[in-house]
Amino acid sequence: MLKNKILNTAEEFKKKSIASLGKEHQKEFREIYEDRFKLVKELFEENRILASPEANEYLQSILKIIVSSNKELKDLPIRLIFSKDCWPNAYSIGEGTLVVNAGLFIYLKNEAELVFVICHELSHLYLDHGNNAIRKNIDLITSQEFQNKLKRISKQEYGAGAELDKLFKNFAFGIRRHSRENEAEADRQALNFMKNTGFDCKDSITCLRLLDTIDEARLFDTISLPSTFTFPGFQFNMKWLNKESSIFGAMTEDDSPLTKNEIDSLKTHPDCKKRIKLLEPELDLSHNGNSFLVDSTRFEIYKTKFPVEMAEQLFFEKNYSRYLYYSLLLSHSAPYRPYALLSIAKVMNALFISQRDHTFGLVTDKETRGYPDEYNMVLRFIDRLRLEELAKINYYFCQQISEEMNGYSGFESEKLEATKNWNLYNH
Repeated sequence: MLKNKILNTAEEFKKKSIASLGKEHQKEFREIYEDRFKLVKELFEENRILASPEANEYLQSILKIIVSSNKELKDLPIRLIFSKDCWPNAYSIGEGTLVVNAGLFIYLKNEAELVFVICHELSHLYLDHGNNAIRKNIDLITSQEFQNKLKRISKQEYGAGAELDKLFKNFAFGIRRHSRENEAEADRQALNFMKNTGFDCKDSITCLRLLDTIDEARLFDTISLPSTFTFPGFQFNMKWLNKESSIFGAMTEDDSPLTKNEIDSLKTHPDCKKRIKLLEPELDLSHNGNSFLVDSTRFEIYKTKFPVEMAEQLFFEKNYSRYLYYSLLLSHSAPYRPYALLSIAKVMNALFISQRDHTFGLVTDKETRGYPDEYNMVLRFIDRLRLEELAKINYYFCQQISEEMNGYSGFESEKLEATKNWNLYNH
């Protein structure tokens, strides 16, 4: 079983790492190794790993080509997995577990781009970036200089909080700077690995271009809440979407335009333009590799299947606001439409219950500058709905799609639930 195999291997690696520790900073290293293993466990405990044997076998076929083409990778403890997470990212936990999120995979255009992503994460492991960062950070926070600063600040009568913020911001900046240096180094090493595989190395650049814009990338049509939730006899209230103006017309911090640096810092993948400039000179433009070497059909199948896996994971995690957002997006695409319509009805019922039981804040996000405008619009909409309005909207929504959803498994129960909720107010 995939879960047991990965967890057992990860735990053995953790034990060996702890057993090999010297006396210096042993406590700090032990805690980090335990936390790292906990991250691996949480992937399974939170149901975030794609359990499909076929998808896992496909991913291992890609990995096999990479490892067999680069002998220096053969002795690394590599455990490569797909997650259901919607964030467009891939990452190395640092002890051998590499994760490719479904939220990234669905945007990739071919296996060569996937290979570059995997090679990049393999490079972090091969170059020991994770452990190097751990050692640097422990050396820093246990250094006499850092400890002296902490003691001095703790004795201050005034301004201690601001001083601590400044100290840890400088600390975080140092970590981030090293991390960004590592990204460029991992890109170069990834390209070296990729050159030996037979895949087209030029797709490393197309992949980085994608990552640079992925937070704004679209796979589905724009959401129109008024169109979705306007029914015969029921008019959508545009006040649910209007931004509240700042007092006296002044801009609040949340409404102010983002600077170029702020925009880049909020990206899932910052510095991609710089990374492209650094990597392009390393490319052999005469090299003509393949976009696909394993199975282009299966690649497209998983791109089609993964959005539903991502959405289901959000509902499992009780992130109802994002589940509604993804369901609204999917409702515009014919292959997903029946599933998406059922999901909208289901999550509107769930939002009704959460608002009734005063747990709404636990299952929804709040608007923030880091989210896309379209998602913030959805958040604003559900946050402003009163309990009666939630019930009414879902009742009318279920009535409108009844004919289209006739016979679709699970819809009648959601429709009955929506009717029951609306009847509480329809006297």
